[in-house]
Amino acid sequence: MRIKYLFTPVMFLAFICSLLAQTKQDSVAIKQAALDYIESQHQVKPEQMERALHPRMVKRTFWKDKATGKDYLRETTSESMILLAESYNKNGDKFPANPKKEVKFLDVSVRTASVKLIADEWIDYIHVVKLNGVWKIANVLWQYNDVNQH
Repeated sequence: MRIKYLFTPVMFLAFICSLLAQTKQDSVAIKQAALDYIESQHQVKPEQMERALHPRMVKRTFWKDKATGKDYLRETTSESMILLAESYNKNGDKFPANPKKEVKFLDVSVRTASVKLIADEWIDYIHVVKLNGVWKIANVLWQYNDVNQH
């Protein structure tokens, strides 16, 4: 008799959790945001970059000031990234013929996710947020594979 009373709340809780869980569609959209971010640079498609980024996205990396030799955080905005996608690879010489673009899911919740993008020369840690049903990149922290390039 006790099992019957325990079984109903457990099943109800499992049902609620399944409703709140990330869907296959969410996984695809999160990965697509990360791919849009890197592929827009490969293919010179600023509209693809704009689609991936939240307008208030901030991208950061550490850099070394040449005059002082001190490290500092360097920031880039959505607007700058859209301009970068429009101009960075205009000559088609910034990436190999088959660029590396591996997306690893680090953590996914109902409306937030963290992914790691491993590209040719870079590693990007990306925070993605679901707003109004759409996954957008909110934060990026990146570094060169060879940190001496900073």
